[in-house]
Amino acid sequence: MNFSVAYRGHSGVSGSAGGMALSFAPNLRRDRVSFVGDLRDPLRFREAISALHAVVVSDLKYKPKDRSAYQAYLKRVQEREHTIRTLAFKQSKEKLLAETVEPIPPGLEKRFHSLRDRYWSARVKYANFLSKNDPALFRALVPCDPVVTVAPDVLFFECFSKDESSYGCLTADRDLFESPGDVALGTTNVDYSLALCEEFQRLRTYRRTRFAVDPAGFEVATEGAADYREEKIDLPPSWLRGFMQLQAAMSLPLKRVPVSREGLYAVLAHLKKHRARKSPRAVRFELVPGAPVEIVLEPWEVRIKLHDTPYAGPKAETVRTWGRDRLLTLARLLPLADGADVFLLGTGLPSFWSVRLGGMRFLLGLSGWTANDWTSGGGALLDLAPPTEPSEDLLGDIATAFRDSPTLTFEQVRQRTGAAPHLVAAGLNRFALLGQLIHDLAAGVYRWRQILPVESSIKQVKIDSPEADAAREIVAQGRVNVARDETVGGLRAVVGKVDSKDIEIVCDADGRITRGQCNCSHYFRFKLRAGPCRHMQALRRAADGEKPIGTLEQWYRWLTR
Repeated sequence: MNFSVAYRGHSGVSGSAGGMALSFAPNLRRDRVSFVGDLRDPLRFREAISALHAVVVSDLKYKPKDRSAYQAYLKRVQEREHTIRTLAFKQSKEKLLAETVEPIPPGLEKRFHSLRDRYWSARVKYANFLSKNDPALFRALVPCDPVVTVAPDVLFFECFSKDESSYGCLTADRDLFESPGDVALGTTNVDYSLALCEEFQRLRTYRRTRFAVDPAGFEVATEGAADYREEKIDLPPSWLRGFMQLQAAMSLPLKRVPVSREGLYAVLAHLKKHRARKSPRAVRFELVPGAPVEIVLEPWEVRIKLHDTPYAGPKAETVRTWGRDRLLTLARLLPLADGADVFLLGTGLPSFWSVRLGGMRFLLGLSGWTANDWTSGGGALLDLAPPTEPSEDLLGDIATAFRDSPTLTFEQVRQRTGAAPHLVAAGLNRFALLGQLIHDLAAGVYRWRQILPVESSIKQVKIDSPEADAAREIVAQGRVNVARDETVGGLRAVVGKVDSKDIEIVCDADGRITRGQCNCSHYFRFKLRAGPCRHMQALRRAADGEKPIGTLEQWYRWLTR
């Protein structure tokens, strides 16, 4: 998808006699959005925005390297070095035999160190220049500029990581800003660069810091202005799809697990000091109503018991999440954190870590795995989507409610529309998937903010996953017979019949299908390279005890069970 943005000037931090000014250049192709105010606590904002930057540029996907060209290069280098050494040895030997010995000139070592320092200093400066001034390089790191929303009570910044697995949202109360002025509510992209992140580090508590989503950017009368810039960004469909899928997951009923600052520190400290050599590599939450929550780090089985607040859920269950290295993004926030809450959907599904920072909240949303294949269906998130589309009338009523008030709770939306809870939940989920609203988990409200036009969003979030769809239909029609389901040595083997086909699958300790056997055309063509076939997926679903969900009411009861 081609996404066009236009800016007047660049975002940046400038100094003056009275303090510093932090100015963000907004996207001129969107409606006017502005906010100006003095930061009460620049230090907290500096640390939080730096953590958001870590989410923007993070890419933890494993990338296997093709080393054949490198090995050929090494061989050529060895041959060349051997030739050079042989010739140099011969020439040096002849020269030494022909000349008389002279003393080493004075100051040679000092001159050598001086020239070496000069060389490395120039090399580092050149590398820094490239990182700051090469837009192609930066676009490889940041597919899309962060989004800022000015709401009646808060400002929040949103971003999505390069590896399409992490979502970051920094929310700041409007009370954190003194003397606010020129406020225009709305959502826009802001110009962002690697140099800007370095400028953030200059923020200090002893200097007054002026924060501005620069309203002057909207005073551009023509596109011929000297500081007018236009960029066309080619957003990968999977990047945008992943962003929308995580937004939709946030709108669903979630299990809230309170985590103290000490508990969060214990998790991050152990992950920082240890590296697992074998599977499973999950973070396991053991939840028992009325009892302290236990976080277990696999495979070491290290237990972190959270005594502060007992689990308030209705039933006992165990939830496992993966891709835990991404949690280290939160390490920088520990000195400022008052506590955290983890919001869980279920095993292998997205999780959301909300850290309280005084008047700010930092939300880190993580997909089920770091290497999430949104293109082939977004993993298990498809299973949580409403089984039927909400009606046009209901969507219109919800949009009207938010047009009157951009911030509403679930109950307020239900009262204003007069619809049943399961219908409201389906409608909110649909708007979140289209990028029209966001669920503020920490505040417990839904906020209307439009990232893209609805028409553009529909084209990008439409998911074509025939194998997953067919697997759900097979299970719903009862065409699966599980003959054997056992776990040996950490591997789970499931055998059965699907549509009269003999199917075998092997799942690793993380629950993923690693091996299998089927005689369908999909497996014959791709094996497991394009994901498991419909028969393998159906067998696993049936073995996990999946039940068909036919109506929106059944879907809502299943989510809130």
